Amino acid sequence: MGKAVGIDLGTTYSAIAILGESGKAEILANRDGERTTPSVVYFQDDGSVLVGTMAKRSAAVAPLDVVDFVKRQMGNPDWRFDAANGRQLSPEEVSALILKRLKEDAELYLGEGAVTDAVITVPAYFDDAKRRATKDAGRIAGLNVLRVLNEPTAAALAYGEEARKDGTILVFDLGGGTFDVTVMTITNDVYDVKATDGLHELGGKDWDDRLMTWLNQQFQNEGGPDLTETFESEADLREKAEAAKRTLSQAPSTKVILSSGGVTKSIPVSREQFESITVDLLNQARDLTISLVEETGLGWAGIDHVLLVGGSIKMPMVARMLEEISGRPPLRAGNPDELVALGAGIQAAIEAPSAGTPRPRAIIKDVTSQGLGVAVLADDGSGRLVNSIIIPRNTKIPAKGSDAFTTSVEGQTEVHVQVTQGDDEDFAFVKEIGDQLLTIPPYPKGAPIRVEFAYDIDQMVSIAVYDLTTDSLLGSFEVDNTANLSDEDIRTATDNNNDTEVG
Repeated sequence: MGKAVGIDLGTTYSAIAILGESGKAEILANRDGERTTPSVVYFQDDGSVLVGTMAKRSAAVAPLDVVDFVKRQMGNPDWRFDAANGRQLSPEEVSALILKRLKEDAELYLGEGAVTDAVITVPAYFDDAKRRATKDAGRIAGLNVLRVLNEPTAAALAYGEEARKDGTILVFDLGGGTFDVTVMTITNDVYDVKATDGLHELGGKDWDDRLMTWLNQQFQNEGGPDLTETFESEADLREKAEAAKRTLSQAPSTKVILSSGGVTKSIPVSREQFESITVDLLNQARDLTISLVEETGLGWAGIDHVLLVGGSIKMPMVARMLEEISGRPPLRAGNPDELVALGAGIQAAIEAPSAGTPRPRAIIKDVTSQGLGVAVLADDGSGRLVNSIIIPRNTKIPAKGSDAFTTSVEGQTEVHVQVTQGDDEDFAFVKEIGDQLLTIPPYPKGAPIRVEFAYDIDQMVSIAVYDLTTDSLLGSFEVDNTANLSDEDIRTATDNNNDTEVG
């Protein structure tokens, strides 16, 4: 059996790593010799797919057959991609094709048989549906997902195992599509997360989108057509905007050649202009970071290091902003594109040690990223629902919590348990992730009911409901999130995945 691997399933790029025999984490190059693989899938007419660089290059010529940024759709039950062969694919199925490519590349690189066990990372702020979708994608790809690990925690693990320094660190993780910020302490190989926050739709793609809009407007101002009117010209614009963003991370200015409808123009853009049109995006990350540090009660004086993670931290505006608010230059530990995968590789060795490889001593104490609760009737008699939080955000996991409630009408015979995820007291501003209808005897109004929550290490939720009148269990259930695939869907998707050739 092959080694357990760690996978960073990213919005724009993915990577895979193991803990080597030397005790150090190593990135596994893909079949093209690249250390990261673009998270892009190209569906060909014959039913086969390309994943990676060749798929990314196909976006400009066959945009309707290419899927990218699918990570942003994880846990979205309404999103489907219509492939050229007539199949409709869920986000889990598309992600599973990326994972299949990574799995096959790892098997090719290692030459030790099938790779079956994996730790897969997710943004810390991913909710239950998105985490379950990630695990399901792994199952569809033929992987036994040992653990779903938060990306900032993985990055800190890679940093800590290499630097061997204790202290309190803030991990600022700005990737291609998501943003997380986490504060944790490292003490004698114990990684103790204090607090985390994030935005699941803030990342390099948003900077690209903003530059695309600006370039398109400049092109139109000079007599060119709207480049977003056709899929092909929009895909070409995206490719050039992303390339310009990368250049502006290294140089103070660049030029972008745009051509359409018989019009060709060279559009100059400076780093200063780019930063001006995206400053509000950076401020979202800035404000969330300041708020999290305040929430911990540590203050910036209590933070020893600020660690930069994710490909989008290469934009100079990011490090400059962090130095301004923290009073010290942030750290870059190795390649920020690889740090999460390396940490996942270390965690994989902890979860499934292999012969000949030293087992890391690291212990991770993570926290919930969002509150968990139930919907209850407000006390004011209005009949409106409010969110009663049972496990607050930033509670250590695995976690348990309970609260007692009462029946609301005489002779009530059913209890509707609506499980929520979110931190707002207003039910309208949280997400219902599952529900269950339980039968009770026809008690008088005010009969006591206790709801108990359990939150496991992967941040999956299970619930038990007790009748306190008889001190008996009414029922228990795991959250069957309606946003996720059914077991039958997963079996069908697995068969399709097995039948699909990935290049």
